[in-house]
Amino acid sequence: MIYLHKLLPLLVSPLALVMLLLVWALLRRSRGLMVAALAVLWFFSTPLVSNAMWRAVEGHTMRTHAASLPQADAIVILSGMLLSPPAEDPSIFEWGDPDRFFGGLEVLAAGKAPVLVFTGGKLPWEQEGLNEGQRLQQTAHRLGVSPDKTLLTKEVENTEQEAKAVRALLPPEQQRIILVTSAFHMPRAQRLFEAERFIVTPYRVDFKVPNQTATFLDLVPQAGAFSRGSEAIREWLGRLYYELKLALR
Repeated sequence: MIYLHKLLPLLVSPLALVMLLLVWALLRRSRGLMVAALAVLWFFSTPLVSNAMWRAVEGHTMRTHAASLPQADAIVILSGMLLSPPAEDPSIFEWGDPDRFFGGLEVLAAGKAPVLVFTGGKLPWEQEGLNEGQRLQQTAHRLGVSPDKTLLTKEVENTEQEAKAVRALLPPEQQRIILVTSAFHMPRAQRLFEAERFIVTPYRVDFKVPNQTATFLDLVPQAGAFSRGSEAIREWLGRLYYELKLALR
């Protein structure tokens, strides 16, 4: 199932649309279709467009201080921030983006909850070794977090499984959680955790669009902008999928 979750959004991505238009243009020998393909490519490749899409995905929210959060029973840090490079030791990892991890530590240091919960994220195609939650838990201990202040779920593959695993880990009376994840991912994650009867306080981190003024350079096509726009569409599709799934429960 995880393979379908990764594959299906690609079929309705801007890249798929550009490729479809190009193939159609070749078959029809149509300059108009070729121009349309280039127009779609330019549109989704401009930072002006991709940044606007990301701000919408992030809900036009802002980063807040951990000190402003209410008290909770647990801090839940979602997986999705580590990379496994080719290495002699399979326990070695590199950071893709550490904001979720350090954001969770900030909340713990602010005294907003007594325990950190890490999720055991691991995808089927990842080579054997520790799952992400195990690596993060060990890193937290090395940084001085007491082992009795951390918990770890079973291995999971996606956000829905993370929510169910945390529910199975925490006692029923522990309902108030501070959820730490990327700003773009928060609406979907919060919805899934609330479906497991958690009272969720979001702590958004890992914002993708810097706070800066737009310039003419934002109209120049860039590969990174094309990628960001595609990821925004993928996130919207993920939200739609889970809203439909939860509605049919």
